[in-house]
Amino acid sequence: MYRQQLAYLTEWFKLKHRKPIVIRGARQVGKSTLVRLLAEQSHIELVELNLERNPELATLFQFRDPHKIIQLISLQTGKTIQPDQTLLFIDEIQASAEAIVALRYFYEELPALHVIAAGSLLEFTLGKTGFSMPVGRIEYLHLGPMTFAEFLLAMGEHKLAEFLEHYQINEEILKPIHDKLMELVKIYFITGGMPESIQAYVEDKTFKTSEKVKQSILSTYQDDFGKYAPIMKHDLMRKMFTKIPTMIGNKFKYSQISNGIKSATIASSLEQLCLARIAWKVHHTSANGVPLGAEQNDRFFKVLFLDIGLTSTALGLNYLNLLDISELNLVNSGSLTEQFIGQHLLYSNKTYEEPNLYYWIREKKSSSAELDYVINVGQQIIPIEVKAGKTGRMKSLHLFLQEKQRHLGVRFNSDQPSLMDTKLKLPDSSQVHFKFLSLPLYLVGELRRLIESL
Repeated sequence: MYRQQLAYLTEWFKLKHRKPIVIRGARQVGKSTLVRLLAEQSHIELVELNLERNPELATLFQFRDPHKIIQLISLQTGKTIQPDQTLLFIDEIQASAEAIVALRYFYEELPALHVIAAGSLLEFTLGKTGFSMPVGRIEYLHLGPMTFAEFLLAMGEHKLAEFLEHYQINEEILKPIHDKLMELVKIYFITGGMPESIQAYVEDKTFKTSEKVKQSILSTYQDDFGKYAPIMKHDLMRKMFTKIPTMIGNKFKYSQISNGIKSATIASSLEQLCLARIAWKVHHTSANGVPLGAEQNDRFFKVLFLDIGLTSTALGLNYLNLLDISELNLVNSGSLTEQFIGQHLLYSNKTYEEPNLYYWIREKKSSSAELDYVINVGQQIIPIEVKAGKTGRMKSLHLFLQEKQRHLGVRFNSDQPSLMDTKLKLPDSSQVHFKFLSLPLYLVGELRRLIESL
């Protein structure tokens, strides 16, 4: 199945002076498949090593001579490794710190060889005391679940995917097209973006097989707890793993996990889930300027789950919960919609940039407000409201625009797109003038492009 990151890897493949790439992402988001697609498309010999499945292969990287290393790999695999003609793929590289260190020597002494590594629990190896990454000698590619656009391609809806890719603001979307896209969004809410789940649905057009795949993935994540958490914390990890899908869209409170466990212990377990990229923190920012992280408040945050399909499974939802309703906010109070938008925004930056996402909150007795998300496009700070249905109050968006003196606000909902010049009178009699861009959920992948076009 096509991934948008394939285009980036294809350009990297053509470079004469390239660094080894390390693909970072949670288990089963498609890292290995992406590399195999690159090798197939580029018509190059693929030599693949899995250091978790075959830990004995880690000894091949104990030498500091890349020529010696590839000689040993050739003897082990029976394949000839030739620069410019071979793609060396080191999967689950987090299982060997020596293999990670060896990447610098490939860059310095054998740059003609295409080298890609991938790791699902790489952050735990990187966090070990005394370990130093080969800074400046490798580059990263961050991979998350498949996007809605990639889902459309997998479903054979190439024309719809192309239509969204070239959509321009104020272009009319006919109701039958809009309705079809919204129905596909509902399907994506259940299948999610995990490649195996989508493939299962594409093959039999029922959710039964897809559901079994997602249950298996959730079990795999829980089985991994033993690899990065002490046995005494396993129960807490499972409790948090189960609880997070019910907390999406709300400020994270340690007391909701357990009243009898110290906040520091819960925070440590949450951090481990985030390092495994199963969960993501969405931090509060004052959003007075860029970078947004410069005014990040670590005490206030929300949490997203890795994928909306896994969230639906964890919540016990299926397509029957969505089939007969017109407003998605009737399902789980709209938290699925916030997850859908959030997981797309999280990976909406350049593929080599660390995923991050923020929101804004003002806690005042007389004038409290909360924006679902805040992003920046260049120097422009964009407030985003998410509404599952077609309507909903926009008080927080209006207050943000007034307080920060910004002139563009975005809403995602289930209605057709629109752009309006808006003038509003606020409770203190002041006025706020802004452009209000309302987009249907299925255009989230085009948000940055559309904002740049304004």
